[in-house]
Amino acid sequence: MLYFLPQIFIGTSGWSYKDWIGPFYKRKQNLFSQYSEIFNTTEINSTFYSIPTYGFMKQLSRAAPPGFKFSLKLYKGLTHKKLLNPKLGVLDDLEVFLKNIQPLKRNGMLGAILIQMPPKPPLAFPYFEEFLSNLPSDNYQFAVEFRHPEWLSDEYFKLLEESNVAYVVVDEPLLPSIVKVTSDFSYFRWHGRGQRPWYYYLYSEEELKEWVPKVKEAIDKGKVFYGYFNNHFRGYAPKNALQMLSFLGVANRRQRLKLKEIDRYFKETAQEKTKEAVMRVIESGDREQIIKEFSGGKRFERALDIPDSAVDVKAEDRRIEAKVKEYMVVIDLDEKIIIHNCEDWRKRVDSKKFCKHVAKVFLMIPKEKALKVLNDIVSNFEEWSFVYDGEGV
Repeated sequence: MLYFLPQIFIGTSGWSYKDWIGPFYKRKQNLFSQYSEIFNTTEINSTFYSIPTYGFMKQLSRAAPPGFKFSLKLYKGLTHKKLLNPKLGVLDDLEVFLKNIQPLKRNGMLGAILIQMPPKPPLAFPYFEEFLSNLPSDNYQFAVEFRHPEWLSDEYFKLLEESNVAYVVVDEPLLPSIVKVTSDFSYFRWHGRGQRPWYYYLYSEEELKEWVPKVKEAIDKGKVFYGYFNNHFRGYAPKNALQMLSFLGVANRRQRLKLKEIDRYFKETAQEKTKEAVMRVIESGDREQIIKEFSGGKRFERALDIPDSAVDVKAEDRRIEAKVKEYMVVIDLDEKIIIHNCEDWRKRVDSKKFCKHVAKVFLMIPKEKALKVLNDIVSNFEEWSFVYDGEGV
């Protein structure tokens, strides 16, 4: 049985993704059962496209463990089609929606109801204030996600506060990440920072750590915190959700172990891709092409742009020491290790990819020696270590 710190619910937007099998799920069957062993909440997106049936909600309530919370997106017919107009029966639609989710409500498994607005300005919603005033916020937790910048003003934050409706704090490319607590609970969504689409994005540790004080502030101001990662591609969302729990200091043992499993999977997968890419060209003896596969096209071009005069190399038989601009590089064949200290290298060591500085060193040393080392790395790929030394080698 899992035990979670009360009132902090962090998970992902949905759970049924085939590309999570491997990085997150161990089996193709019983995905929700595997999910709920790790997380204590999820956000359901299907309710955005149609009002859920009573039977489906009853099934969910039976499948989830005690203490689990389902947050639901409100049916878009109210927001996107009828624009919250009470004359078009939106309150009747809301009543049906709330009636059908009663199995979750009765079992204490209902989280918040997310009202996601379309990307239209307030002028398109003359009934917004009236709709808020009719929400049964004393019995349900409602949260509003705005998707147009004109909504982000004190006028509308105040309306939410007066109705005890949460403002949804978002991380996305098109809107600023304003942290406002307008109710007795908080609701955060991390959509990702990709271009097309947003969701194809893995948050770095640094990006997540920037959010930690904001999340803690929201937790301190409210009774309940809900947070959902929507960057669902390739299992990025569960990894980032577990990282956030860890950075907040509330991850339990099972969550910490699962994060280690995911990290190991990503690391091994990335290294295998690097090895496969280099193996395709290693027999050619084309030094530049081999280095390009190790570094990637853009970084290879940047390596070429580094002037030779900015590089100082001392190449011995079994050890190479170099200074590239202000950075140091050590390549030791006996120890089978590359040590370097630039920030980009730190990000790439897990995948065993070169940064521009390391690539430049291999371009500068004699071709025969470079090919000898590159062949050794490929032949003994698992034995070689790529190490970041932030203190300088």
